[in-house]
Amino acid sequence: MKLALATTLFASASAFVPTARVAPNVALHMSEEAAVEEPEPEPVAVEEPTISCMSREAILAEPNTIEIGSKWDPLGLSDIGSDETIAWFRHAEVKHGRVAMAAFVGWWAVGAGLHFPGNLATGIEFASIPTKGLEAWDAVPGWGKAQMLLFAGLIEFHDELFYSRRGEHYLRGGTPGKNMVPGLYDPMGLTKSKSEEFKARGRSVELKNGRLAMIGIAGMYFASTIPGSVPFQPAC
Repeated sequence: MKLALATTLFASASAFVPTARVAPNVALHMSEEAAVEEPEPEPVAVEEPTISCMSREAILAEPNTIEIGSKWDPLGLSDIGSDETIAWFRHAEVKHGRVAMAAFVGWWAVGAGLHFPGNLATGIEFASIPTKGLEAWDAVPGWGKAQMLLFAGLIEFHDELFYSRRGEHYLRGGTPGKNMVPGLYDPMGLTKSKSEEFKARGRSVELKNGRLAMIGIAGMYFASTIPGSVPFQPAC
């Protein structure tokens, strides 16, 4: 009985013993550590590819200006935009000059009475084509005109395509005006052994001839559509 009573009293007394408590400063420190969030990792900087383009000065250095002593640019177009803008201008100028040279020679050849042998289309001989430029164009069947325009479009498409696969694009360091379609320009490789000075002179000559051809084909067109608009120009 005594042993049972002692055990009961000890159990009752232990119920009033205070439990261990965490010191306030320790609890505050623990709560602050829990509240601190881990810093987010800084984003890794992605290096952008370096884009280089032929400088404006290098592009405008051609062609030479021995005729007038300086570049002829009354509208100041060569002073606007970035280097990429000037490269695009020069590439477009070279292409337009080439088209104008081909058009001028074709207009002149037809006007001089020169014709290919055979037929242009079924029932249409080359010899039957009129000698005036626009009349000759009108004599070409619609499908023939479509084929010529499609061919020009394919050249343009493949030129841009091969610029990306065979060398640097003319807006990314390549040479504006360089044709990249395999076999279209210089298929015999006659210019491969030429010096850089020879090639530079050739580029200047092409640019000047192209500019003159653009003026020439425009004069022929206006003379044929607006009689008397071009002085001293015979009917063409």
